[in-house]
Amino acid sequence: MASAGFKDYYSVLGVTKSADADTIKKAFRQLARKHHPDVNPGNKVAEEKFKEINEAYEVLSDTDKRSKYDQYGQYWNKVGQQAPGGYGRPPQGNSDFEDYEFGKFNNFDEFINDLLGRMNNGQGGGAGRGGDPFGGGFRNPQGGGYGSPGSTANLDIEAKITLTFNEAFNGVQKPISINNESITVRIPAGAKTGSKIRVRGKGNYSPQYTSQRGDLYLIVELAKHAFFQFDNDNLTCEVPIAPDEAVLGTQIEVPTPDGTVNVNVPAGVKSGQSLRLRGKGWKNTKGDRTDQFVKLVIVPPKDLSAIEKEAYETLKANRSHDPRSNLRSVKL
Repeated sequence: MASAGFKDYYSVLGVTKSADADTIKKAFRQLARKHHPDVNPGNKVAEEKFKEINEAYEVLSDTDKRSKYDQYGQYWNKVGQQAPGGYGRPPQGNSDFEDYEFGKFNNFDEFINDLLGRMNNGQGGGAGRGGDPFGGGFRNPQGGGYGSPGSTANLDIEAKITLTFNEAFNGVQKPISINNESITVRIPAGAKTGSKIRVRGKGNYSPQYTSQRGDLYLIVELAKHAFFQFDNDNLTCEVPIAPDEAVLGTQIEVPTPDGTVNVNVPAGVKSGQSLRLRGKGWKNTKGDRTDQFVKLVIVPPKDLSAIEKEAYETLKANRSHDPRSNLRSVKL
């Protein structure tokens, strides 16, 4: 039988025919890293080698495919299809053979050569534009999906990016490194933890066509802030006030994402009570602002001056309000 177009997949990966699965995988990974298009931009020889490595690994890493390849060589993936009996009757249920006139071939070699020629020209059901007559796709063992344009392989990738509150609130351009490529991405104002930023055309390359590339999705994570926190889309913060401020009321300064504002604290507030600052929270994608909630925490002084202690003693002696009066009626 003619051997035109035959590829020795063992030689492609540089292993012997008796190599075990781990040896084959190790050889593939070393060669894939060496010839990957990202490492060899514009190098057509490396690109073709990378395709060949993927094709070889797809077959030799699969026990069933490898067994058929060892026995039938280049026609391994035609095993099990109904043979064209006497070259006069096409096999049933296989669209690759349905329009063949088998009687015109003198032998099986002529039939196969004609078939492969048709498939390479795009008439066969399994051929890709890369010239692989068997249409073999490849899935990256590290998790990245690769395949022909007609496959369901996913070339998109995800990566985390950590931002400060300032960067996320105002937007930022940030340099990152993906797939050995340094790029600068623009993060729009208003991103927060869990936001997903799409960077078109910066995902994984297809091993067959370097012009085909997926997208990069950046998952935002905000670094912890010492003052601000999120409550759904709104911002929250805690501000301490003195006991006399809680009793008498006061005006305090409260930081917001875009500067300090004066806030009136009404007389008689309780510790833990929140004040709402409308439109002073986080930005959304439309440029609008959510709200900021200020939780007031009454903090008693630790070190009292003599005058302060005397004032508190006087207050204690003359206080008319009993904050625990309702507890007298509590029973089981």
